Amino acid sequence: MMNMGGKPGEACPFEFNFDPATFKIGDTVGYRVPKLNGFPFVAIIKSVHEDHIEIEDPGEPGKLMRATRESRPVVSNEAAGV
Repeated sequence: MMNMGGKPGEACPFEFNFDPATFKIGDTVGYRVPKLNGFPFVAIIKSVHEDHIEIEDPGEPGKLMRATRESRPVVSNEAAGV
């Protein structure tokens, strides 16, 4: 994703996995919270289940959130604390 870094033409510093079929522990995903109008946040997958994943936002170490298993996972407002 170009022009997402700190300078024009610079690539985004994150490498995202948008394919739920290949999600694995350690992958970086962009998640959304409904109450925050779909604004994307970055998280690391901590566990993968058939119908959901558990993620951790690097800004809140140790706080695991349950997210949907889709290309851009959704975390409930309650789980996100909003």
